[in-house]
Amino acid sequence: MKKNNTLTTNPSLSLVLFLSISLFATSAAVFSSHGLSDFAADQIRRRQLLYYVDEHGDRGEAVTVPPSFYFPNPRLRDAYIALQAWKLAILSDPYNFTGNWVGPSVCNYTGVYCSKLPSNRSVLTVAGVDLNHADIAGYLPEELGLLTDLALFHVNSNRFCGTVPYKFERLKLLHEVDLSNNRFVGKFPHVLLGLPELKYLDLRYNEFEGSVPSSLFDKDLDAIFINNNRFVFEIPDNLGNSRVSVLVLANNHFAGCLPASIGNMSGTLNEIILLNNGLRSCIPGEIGRLNQLTVFDVSFNKLMGPLPAEMGKMVKLEQLDVAHNYLSGKIPPSICLLPKLKNFTFSYNFFTGEPPVCRAVKAVNDRRNCLLFRPEQRTAKQCSVFLSKPVDCNAFKCKPFVPALPPPPPPSPPVYLPPPVYSPPPPPPSPPPPSPPPPSPPPPVYSPPPPPPPCIEPPVPIPVPHYSYTSPPPPAPLSEGPIPPVYGIQYSSPPPPAHHH
Repeated sequence: MKKNNTLTTNPSLSLVLFLSISLFATSAAVFSSHGLSDFAADQIRRRQLLYYVDEHGDRGEAVTVPPSFYFPNPRLRDAYIALQAWKLAILSDPYNFTGNWVGPSVCNYTGVYCSKLPSNRSVLTVAGVDLNHADIAGYLPEELGLLTDLALFHVNSNRFCGTVPYKFERLKLLHEVDLSNNRFVGKFPHVLLGLPELKYLDLRYNEFEGSVPSSLFDKDLDAIFINNNRFVFEIPDNLGNSRVSVLVLANNHFAGCLPASIGNMSGTLNEIILLNNGLRSCIPGEIGRLNQLTVFDVSFNKLMGPLPAEMGKMVKLEQLDVAHNYLSGKIPPSICLLPKLKNFTFSYNFFTGEPPVCRAVKAVNDRRNCLLFRPEQRTAKQCSVFLSKPVDCNAFKCKPFVPALPPPPPPSPPVYLPPPVYSPPPPPPSPPPPSPPPPSPPPPVYSPPPPPPPCIEPPVPIPVPHYSYTSPPPPAPLSEGPIPPVYGIQYSSPPPPAHHH
């Protein structure tokens, strides 16, 4: 008797096989709908079986180095492992940026830049990676920590996801990190704050969430971009410790005060953009100390009270935007008289006075306020209801301004004393002549013992008073004040990236 086919005799197995085939087809279709062929989708599924997870939970790839490959030094061999692992972690490369990432000549890879090692000019090493605007999808494997001589890491405008590997802590020479306009997630990447040479940090347009460490503003950076994420925190009072020239924190979920310590950033700050963050306080008068500032944008917040007259001291200000807040009072004329002011936007507030000089500003927007005889203002009812409740700036309980102490004086130059001149030791003295033998002693004379001395009482001891020795308080630490302006690269905030379709 002829046996039946297994599919007909085992309905359960048939169902399982049918579902497996259906799921495979569905997965392939999903991948295909995102621009991947069925073959590429199959390669991704196979590749996912080869990765591993390191001790920090970061994913890595199993890379083997062919024994026939020659590398001029161990650094380039490590770079090969790192870049090959990264290539394995890439799921889509529509412009084939990594198509020539083949073979041991890593310095010829697209987007990879090599340079001589500063400490040893005879050693070539990978110093930079720039894959900006490549539209690559994938993640960052932990093997990137092998690029220990990397000074520049730019991957903006891609589709990288996941988190920043902990092994980035090895990149001690990293100067610029640009992860903007990707799909990174998780908490703020604390590992980047431990990089001693980092000056430029760009995390904008991602999905980072949670709090932002206050230590970010204690780090000696030149530019901070963390806008358009999901951060939730209050701007800390040590904001004024930062020495950045550009600070962009916009479009997050902040709250609390605009710290008065911002006045301590006068030595370096050129641009600050805090729009749409939920800030709720008055604008501190210390803002007028920012005499190097060119851009100040605090629009779309919940700021209240008047514009400080001290803002008339911001002599380099070009762009001023305080729109969409709850500000009130009269516009100080000194603001509109700033010599470089080109754009002044204060629409959607509750201002009641606008000096005529403000209308001479090249671009001014005063709509939706409470200004008499001006077009497109709020209704009288809206204005009366809001202005009937005076604003008390002290009610926000923001911390007062504490000026930074001046830097300590430089140490005195060391005093170099001439080396001492050592005279030769004097010669040892001549030994004395031998002494003659002593004469024989006379015979002893036995006298009666002398009388005992009179009895004298010992003196009464003077009591020693008991003193309490309290150590003086330690001296107050010397705080470093603002440093001179840093004239380096100017980082202007670009417009939002185009959305990928």
